[in-house]
Amino acid sequence: MFGIIISSRPVLTEPSQVVSEAQFAYNIPSIPSFSHIVVFLLPGTTLPDGTAAAVYAQLPGSTEFKLLGAIANEKPSAIFKVNNKAGGPAGGGIGDDDAMVDEGNVAPIDGAIPNLTLGISVEPAAQVAANLEQKKAQEAAANAIPATGLELVRAGDKTVETKVLAQRIIKNCFDFLTSWGSGDVVPIKAFQEWWKKFEGRIDRDPGFLERSDGG
Repeated sequence: MFGIIISSRPVLTEPSQVVSEAQFAYNIPSIPSFSHIVVFLLPGTTLPDGTAAAVYAQLPGSTEFKLLGAIANEKPSAIFKVNNKAGGPAGGGIGDDDAMVDEGNVAPIDGAIPNLTLGISVEPAAQVAANLEQKKAQEAAANAIPATGLELVRAGDKTVETKVLAQRIIKNCFDFLTSWGSGDVVPIKAFQEWWKKFEGRIDRDPGFLERSDGG
């Protein structure tokens, strides 16, 4: 039903395991290393109406399958990048994504070559589309986290909450400004001076706010 192509290797057309009438697994030796996998419908093969073939990858040593993308009757082939050192994007499928095989982390175990397992599951097209959208949303949310000196910081296994972090910034500012006098009016120059010093300390020691009261 499906064909698998890896450069310089014979085409795979027979699954290593037929889990069910709609689920197939292909065990692919990870050595010698490779960068891309082509998945396609064999000539004369069509998927049932309203379905798509979701493509998953299980990395060597892992028990988790990651959704990579899908193929369908209207897009009968796709190229998936499976090595994060490979250059250039993969494309051609539904919801294409990079897999996560890093050749530097793959080595024979007790003389045996570890396998990457490619899973193909024929599922309702709407379900596949929803799963791909969910994956994209999760990845977009993860990429949206800013990497600045004012991000949430970790102390051991505890994360400094946003409210606590804000309180420490305010306290740091208050302590500095009160050093200018006890009056109710503080010149704008004092705030500017505090901000300058605060930015400088963030640059020198981004984690100082996670320690006690930020002092």
